[in-house]
Amino acid sequence: MNFLGTINQLINSDLELAKLFERVKEYAELYLIAKQRQKGCDGMGEVSTLKDELIYLMNKIISYCQEKKYISEYVTYDIDSISREIINIKNENTS
Repeated sequence: MNFLGTINQLINSDLELAKLFERVKEYAELYLIAKQRQKGCDGMGEVSTLKDELIYLMNKIISYCQEKKYISEYVTYDIDSISREIINIKNENTS
């Protein structure tokens, strides 16, 4: 099972993880929207700021999962790909 699948299974039983993941989902959605709307250099600062915050939150949730022994390995990710995966998990949980 991949990292996001593990999180998805555990968020119902771990309130702190659920809170962290909710923030990650919000930033993933904002980041993807801002990236879509960016035209040339316009909006570049906003996209960069959202990307940095999303990376920070992803690293925070990975550290949390490692501390709780939910995962044992270090997780590497492409921020664009994982953002889309996070949005898909969000949509699956709300349907």
